[in-house]
Amino acid sequence: MTQQVPSTEPELAGVRNFRDVGGLPTVDNRRVRYGVLFRSGHLAHATDQDAVFLTGLGLHTIFDFRNAADQKLEGPDIELPGVRNVNLPLTDPADGAEFWKMVREGEIEQLRAILGDGKAANRMIASYRTILKQRTAEHSRVLHALAEDSVPALMHCAAGKDRAGLSIAVTLLALGVEQDAILADYLESNATHRRYKVHRSNSSAAAYSPEVMELLSPLFDARAEYLAAALETVDEAWGGVDAYLERGLGLTPQTRERLRERLLD
Repeated sequence: MTQQVPSTEPELAGVRNFRDVGGLPTVDNRRVRYGVLFRSGHLAHATDQDAVFLTGLGLHTIFDFRNAADQKLEGPDIELPGVRNVNLPLTDPADGAEFWKMVREGEIEQLRAILGDGKAANRMIASYRTILKQRTAEHSRVLHALAEDSVPALMHCAAGKDRAGLSIAVTLLALGVEQDAILADYLESNATHRRYKVHRSNSSAAAYSPEVMELLSPLFDARAEYLAAALETVDEAWGGVDAYLERGLGLTPQTRERLRERLLD
């Protein structure tokens, strides 16, 4: 598997899953430029020190893919001086306040019924397929913005894993990044220090029992099968990446080249 060029990574106290996407190799032997494309979990809990670091990145635009339920649960992003905030809600694989209420408060019988026997993983796979197939307008808007003026950019959702992960993957596809490298970057969200923390209302040991955590794990994992399902949808619906970018996202060769010039070394 292709390895990412190592880079210094900050320890942000209130922002999980932050990283620079720079260094990833393309099929034509170029690399994503450092300092132009970042990804993370939400910024609602960023500390003052985190804000200083983020401000220092010189960001032009922050793309927030959370929906209203996410923002109500976590709060709005912190405001960074001179940075444009663009909210483009995408379908949450665990969509809806009621679903998250179940995750936080549900008893074991309810969790088994809704998430057991592969239901949780299947829910994630179906959602990844839906996002790629139905959210073409949003992904088109992101890529056209990046090609025009919106870099450096930070993309995030709640955990920085699914909606941001797919949006980053789409961007990397447009740049011609090797698919092994796209997968490797996606799977980095599984690192212990990056993962979205599971919060349960009941703090007893039973609330975090091995069975409960196993039932919930498909929702909090980045799994190769999820991203593979999304890429299969590209092939099934459009016949390949180039057709998806051109017909699905309206990306002309000229716009794609501008995007590559902005984001690649």
